[in-house]
Amino acid sequence: MKILIIQQKMIGDVLTSSILCEAIKQHNSSAEIHYLVNKNTVPVVENNPFIDQLVIFSPEYEQSSFKFFKFLQQIKAEKYDVVIDVYGKLSSALITAFSKAKIKIGFRKKKYSSLLYTHSFSNELVRNKSVGLAYENRLNLLQPILNKQDIDYSIQPKICISNSEKEKILKLAEEENLNLKDKTFAMINVLGSDSSKTYPLKYMASLLDEIVANFPNLYLLFNYIPKQEPDVNQLLALCKPETKSRISSYYAPSLREFIVLTSFCKMVIGNEGGAINMGKALNLPTFAIFSPWVRKETWGTHDEDKMNKTVHLKDFEPIRFENYSQKNFKANSENLYRAFKPEFIKLNLVKFISDNITN
Repeated sequence: MKILIIQQKMIGDVLTSSILCEAIKQHNSSAEIHYLVNKNTVPVVENNPFIDQLVIFSPEYEQSSFKFFKFLQQIKAEKYDVVIDVYGKLSSALITAFSKAKIKIGFRKKKYSSLLYTHSFSNELVRNKSVGLAYENRLNLLQPILNKQDIDYSIQPKICISNSEKEKILKLAEEENLNLKDKTFAMINVLGSDSSKTYPLKYMASLLDEIVANFPNLYLLFNYIPKQEPDVNQLLALCKPETKSRISSYYAPSLREFIVLTSFCKMVIGNEGGAINMGKALNLPTFAIFSPWVRKETWGTHDEDKMNKTVHLKDFEPIRFENYSQKNFKANSENLYRAFKPEFIKLNLVKFISDNITN
């Protein structure tokens, strides 16, 4: 059986959707699985043993109808038996339809879903499994090709790193006077993908000060992208001098090298997003601060998960969320964040670090 899985979204989504590959291989090791992703997200699925081939969706396909049509012809030539469209946008729906696969699976998001897919599914809004809905809903897509009782809902994303990659990052860090072997580091996801997913800088600085005050042997690394450097500098200016002295300025030159660098850390802390998902996939303890407008049920771990912790304004002020509307809450994210005081988080954060720093 030859299967194409499509996920053209961001890093966290690509990593999360990769669990479909492992779930299929568990019950059909001979299945040939191709995974279609955007080029910039490839580093999170490199060396994944459950993916037989990566199919790269280039930005030029969106800019040129002719090049997109040529790409569709390549997809058709592969003669897939099954296509699973996790992305669910027009481009991926067209890829699915053009594949001529006998089984076409996707989410019931648009009116054309029932026309283009042979099997379509609605997203569950209430957890039926002890995992986040982002995992449960993706795995539900496998029902047309696997018996539901055979689907392992406990599967988590995995990032596979080679020894040579680790040796390389150790040398690069050593050249910058960063000792990854003898010091204990936490990776801090200091900024979200946009302002509506970023814990206020003043509040984040307060949390970093709290970490440094309580854990004198813990050092901090920052995760961000180059265009966010002004915001990082603003954050640093808000931190106490002792905190700044404990923050390394080392910056991994690529996403893959950042992933390898993170693997040397003891934990990942900060805004919920790609870095948190990568930390989980590296089997590291994570502490995620959720944006108030994002449903924790979708991406958050189960309450019994002792390794991965989450905090959400709803945990402390549930009455605010009685009339939840994602659109309205996102528009009001600044005010909601202002209510999400560092004092709500500090005790949970200190306990999380205490539980994991010596493990």
